[in-house]
Amino acid sequence: MNHKSCLTLSATAPLLLAICLACSTLMAQEQSVKPGINKSFDKPNVTDFEGRFEKEGREAFDHRKEIVAACQLKPGMAVADVGAGTGLFTRLFAREVGQDGLVYAVDIAPEFVAHIERSAREEQLTNVRGVLCKPDSVELPANSVDLVFICDTYHHFEYPQKTLKSIHQALKPGGRLVVVDYRRVEGESSAWTLNHVRAGQEVFTKEITDSGFKLESEVKDLLKENYLLIFTKADQ
Repeated sequence: MNHKSCLTLSATAPLLLAICLACSTLMAQEQSVKPGINKSFDKPNVTDFEGRFEKEGREAFDHRKEIVAACQLKPGMAVADVGAGTGLFTRLFAREVGQDGLVYAVDIAPEFVAHIERSAREEQLTNVRGVLCKPDSVELPANSVDLVFICDTYHHFEYPQKTLKSIHQALKPGGRLVVVDYRRVEGESSAWTLNHVRAGQEVFTKEITDSGFKLESEVKDLLKENYLLIFTKADQ
């Protein structure tokens, strides 16, 4: 190999490395980080899940008022409840933002979305919109919401990088992302949590900050089994 060829290879090496890294990232995004995690939401029995999600003893339910207060909602805001489930927080948010506001109830299960829309009509909450999302996208319009709320659902993201990208796009400039999820600590967390939740707070926080968000605060001394983090959308 002559000297000119060596120089050419040297000059192109960084470009080749960048291409390889980009391809590696893309391949990672195409693979589920927790295959089967959402199997229970294939044609879920809504009544059964209401009994699980909206009951005394579930920390997010017991502290629902404090969690909503931590979101600092104002009348007229647009909010997305991602992984809305049976609509517990969707209904609470709808009352907080008022008739001039809007709440998107985002879920992967058509049964949950239909249930939320029906229960919202029964409670005369006309500011609720159901959204059927995809495993890798929240399916919201760009710059459409002031706040995205994810409660005990982030660990269900099979494609976190793609899903976070769609959340970033959906948030308005300076919009906030509120995440409540289970503490996963070896030797402290329950066997169910250790088996069900793929990673702990530090890993999830890094995934989110690497996706264009800035950690603003953590609400402490409120939850024991869970943590509550507040991020803001940063420029990318």
